[in-house]
Amino acid sequence: MDRRSFLIGLPLALSACTAQEVWAPDELVSRAIHRKPGRNYLTLYTMKRVGSGSGAHSALLINASQRVLFDPAGSFEQEVMPERNDVLFGVTPRLENFYVSFHARSTFYVVGQSVDVSPEVAEQALNLAMVSGPVAQANCARVTSRILRQLPGFETIRQTWGPGRISDDFAKLPGVTTLEYREDDADDKTLALEEISRILKERP
Repeated sequence: MDRRSFLIGLPLALSACTAQEVWAPDELVSRAIHRKPGRNYLTLYTMKRVGSGSGAHSALLINASQRVLFDPAGSFEQEVMPERNDVLFGVTPRLENFYVSFHARSTFYVVGQSVDVSPEVAEQALNLAMVSGPVAQANCARVTSRILRQLPGFETIRQTWGPGRISDDFAKLPGVTTLEYREDDADDKTLALEEISRILKERP
């Protein structure tokens, strides 16, 4: 963990002491930074089980001064987006699509819920994400809901361990747009990851 954020993130870090710390070098992060002009927004991604609709994982795309993906305790391993403790940098729309496709398969689908925010709120979300990892397994919703609850306008998001509950609360926010992503790939994420890795090596 970055020494400058140690004191800020201490309570959360203690609860996530079993998580692996990852800290990409400044050069890699600076080179990868992607900015998307226009509106600032947050997109909550929730991975849900086909059939029951119960939530299995939460992640948060943040379009602020740069575009990052907070993927707490995530399993999307790749070499294109540098990572710092569950924050992925350089998230272009193409790489975002790969992330969603990686999770969508015959047994799981992905719900993306987006809401516009002010530049100040977007930047606050980015800063909170930067000091919230690394996150231990099974804590994705707890940490994601904790971040959202601290943002102006998101006070109705309940602190929870359940990804589905965050999605339910997020759906009640004004101006939310929702999309579902479904694929019929085999229930084996390693196959999807191998294919995505192959494509990215050929054309990063």
